[in-house]
Amino acid sequence: MTLSTRQRLTLQEYLDYDDGTDTRYELVDGVLVEMPPESRLNHRIASFLFGEFFQLGISTELLTIGVQIAVSSLEVTARQPDFVVLSTACAEALESASKDVITVDMPPPALVVEVVSPGEPGEPNYDRDYIEKRREYAQRGIQEYWIVDPSREAILVLTLKETSYEEQRFTGQTSIASIAFPNLNLTAEEVLKAGR
Repeated sequence: MTLSTRQRLTLQEYLDYDDGTDTRYELVDGVLVEMPPESRLNHRIASFLFGEFFQLGISTELLTIGVQIAVSSLEVTARQPDFVVLSTACAEALESASKDVITVDMPPPALVVEVVSPGEPGEPNYDRDYIEKRREYAQRGIQEYWIVDPSREAILVLTLKETSYEEQRFTGQTSIASIAFPNLNLTAEEVLKAGR
């Protein structure tokens, strides 16, 4: 649902906005757009990844669910990934922020994970995660972006090379190869089933 406002909001107005509810919004072309509740599977996968990265020895100060990332786009101003591993510099910059938003002047996170909803090419769910966010996250300099796609039973690991991502696809019992986290020992199936 799109909330109509008298004027388009700037990023700062968005950061200052509080309607007194727990409703989550993304800012799209200056307009607040209510984000639908995440599926139970999305929550399970994000929580599973949080636990796995914690077991790797990554501090909980760097692991986050719910942080937003300001992006440079003609339409969208801020995205909310399912799971993020912050870089140390990014975590330090967030400490003094008034909201849990990684603004464009902050260093990028080390890893962003999106668990995609079902959809086909040309449909909003697919295009948002496979095309739009891919472009936006590359522009932000995010070194690694995972697209976790339960309906296609695949995980794409995108690694930034200069200004665009190189893609590796992982399915089934194939171990996920992460340049940012080489000690990670997970298969695609373990992630897709959230450890079940």
